Amino acid sequence: MEISNELLCLFSTQVSDDGDSYTIELPQREIETGAVTPGDTYRVALIEPENEPAAETAVSGEPQPPVESGEIRYVEIEDLGKQGDGIARVERGYVIIVPSTEVGERVKVEISEVKSNFAVGEAISE
Repeated sequence: MEISNELLCLFSTQVSDDGDSYTIELPQREIETGAVTPGDTYRVALIEPENEPAAETAVSGEPQPPVESGEIRYVEIEDLGKQGDGIARVERGYVIIVPSTEVGERVKVEISEVKSNFAVGEAISE
């Protein structure tokens, strides 16, 4: 999928049925980081998931990680880990550790290692 260079934010959310209309909630961090400004108008693209991670379960009944080794993702670094590596969160709060990144940075990463509760990704250039 081609991602526009004009992309301001990327996140997963549910669409709420409000009777006569539908609502998509914008995460507060997008306002706090200055990616979007309340009152401004933006284009919104809805992308159906290639597969629904929440529905995928292992034989044990545990949810599977929402990423796969070799997968390319665009993420925002939200925190720094104890060793100074960037931490991004994706579906269901799943953590992706991205070395050599800073809080607030939006990076394209290639997933190099996947564990049940976290993954490691390497920042790659556009």
